[in-house]
Amino acid sequence: MRHAVCIFYLVLRALDTLEDDMTISVEKKIPLLHNFHSFLYQPDWRFLESKEKDRQVLEDFPTYCHYVAGLVGIGLSRLFSASEFEDPLVGEDVECANSMGLFLQKTNIIRDFLEDQREGREFWPQEVWSKYVKKLGDFAKPENIDLAVQCLNELITNALHHIPDVITYLSRLRNQSVFNFCAIPQVMAIATLTACYNNQQVFKGVVKIRKGQAVTLMMDATNMPAVKAIIYQYMEEIYHRIPSSDPSSSKTREIISTIRTQNLPACQLISRSHYSPVYLSFVMLLAALSWQYLSTLSQVAEDYVQTGEH
Repeated sequence: MRHAVCIFYLVLRALDTLEDDMTISVEKKIPLLHNFHSFLYQPDWRFLESKEKDRQVLEDFPTYCHYVAGLVGIGLSRLFSASEFEDPLVGEDVECANSMGLFLQKTNIIRDFLEDQREGREFWPQEVWSKYVKKLGDFAKPENIDLAVQCLNELITNALHHIPDVITYLSRLRNQSVFNFCAIPQVMAIATLTACYNNQQVFKGVVKIRKGQAVTLMMDATNMPAVKAIIYQYMEEIYHRIPSSDPSSSKTREIISTIRTQNLPACQLISRSHYSPVYLSFVMLLAALSWQYLSTLSQVAEDYVQTGEH
């Protein structure tokens, strides 16, 4: 199962890199994508015609997120079911599996606004930001910070609509390893969106959750009651920070109220202060090694299809 998932990720990462390259013409790109499966059997195959990236403007936000992330969720879910680690329903419910991927992708797009701008990429949907400014890059101007935050809050509210599906999906998982694999990225994304909500820093620098916070989430998100408690905690934090003057405030309150109806416990998580320093150090080391491993896989796939320095 481990090898199947790793290969699945590598292939999709390579396809995503190729699909995202705006310097490749559609006439050349489509045959490459259609025939990509055959290139996997050619160890020496390389694609060396990529140039520096031009500005990418996202026109169809949901469709883009589906193809770069939703399909990952769907494919993994089918692997879980086919391997009999999970019930057939996990692989059959395409909507829930798609939402799992979309939630993670939307979170990354929201968080990485400034980095993408500096790299000449635009992933925020025009149908949303055009209600606030003429050009997406205008959000980086100090005089537009209030409008920028309003747009940010609207996008976060949109992403929160996937959480009910996330809860449904995770509640069906029975294998502990599969549950951890799926639950940890989701609670990390929820924590990240909470940190970004109504936060001007998204347009000025990097917004990340604290390392200690990340470790705590990894230790806690090992069962459904704990995951529900985590979600409740972060939803309450967002709810109490909703500005009354925000154009999306009513929609934000509405979706949080919907999430609350999914039997979320009105309680805080138990403190993990009783863990020994040695145990905490081990968990942090494991998290760092896991992140390094995934980053290496991602880089290998990207180098596979992009121009290298020879």
